[in-house]
Amino acid sequence: MATQLPTTDIRIGADMIRRRKGGTPIVCLTAYTYPIARLLDPHVDLLLVGDSVAMVLHGHETTLGASLEMMIAHGQAVMRGSARACVVIDMPAGTYEDSAAQAVASARRIIGETGCQAVKLEGGVDVAAQIAAIVAAGIPVMGHIGLQPQSVEKDGGYKIKGRTDETVAALLADALAVEQAGAFSLVIEGTIETVAADITHRIAIPTIGIGASSECDGQILVIDDMVGLTVDRVPKFVKQYADLRSVIAHAAERYALEVRDREFPGRVHVFSKTSGGDEA
Repeated sequence: MATQLPTTDIRIGADMIRRRKGGTPIVCLTAYTYPIARLLDPHVDLLLVGDSVAMVLHGHETTLGASLEMMIAHGQAVMRGSARACVVIDMPAGTYEDSAAQAVASARRIIGETGCQAVKLEGGVDVAAQIAAIVAAGIPVMGHIGLQPQSVEKDGGYKIKGRTDETVAALLADALAVEQAGAFSLVIEGTIETVAADITHRIAIPTIGIGASSECDGQILVIDDMVGLTVDRVPKFVKQYADLRSVIAHAAERYALEVRDREFPGRVHVFSKTSGGDEA
């Protein structure tokens, strides 16, 4: 049976997420497709169309394989499948770093072509001007500090942040810069737990943790990691709530056996002149 979209005239906006600071934890998951958005929408507060789609669905080794066109196409699909969640779309690498003007142009294109509620970009002090410019253009921005997947090549891998006094100070400076630039929320990824908790208590906007702290104002996971669909390494911070890889593999095995044994299709799956109706 198809999952029905929730009937509501109210979609969660960026301001509603901002007001959740210190309240009931904000539930976030990634979504890249229409059917997944429909399934998740009734249960979450925020759907992130992450640039992780480049890895999860397109087979790239890093998120650097994401393009603006890719993000827009998946964002459109998620918006079609969502009626209530706040939908945020990642700005991919190379679409905002050069200048505030570039960042605003890219953000306007994402919002204009998808109708999503906000955009997300990675960085702190180094992109504060871009965040401020996008916010000034009337577009809500979610920040992202700590482990930044778009910087994986520069960092030499997926390195946990906050292990030294110097990096702790840099993380706090980044968080404050993102807040002061006008972001409505902040993702903290791959960061020492006590550091993420301290940042959460020091800033006035909600923090969304991923490999961070239970004291963050919300949590997010990549949907494919969470339901056991990821075919490569799953990060340590992921809790798998299902094992869909085994379910799908078993279903494919049964299908293959039945096709080879000519058990499928059966009589109920084919058409005859006497079958009722013209619908497939």
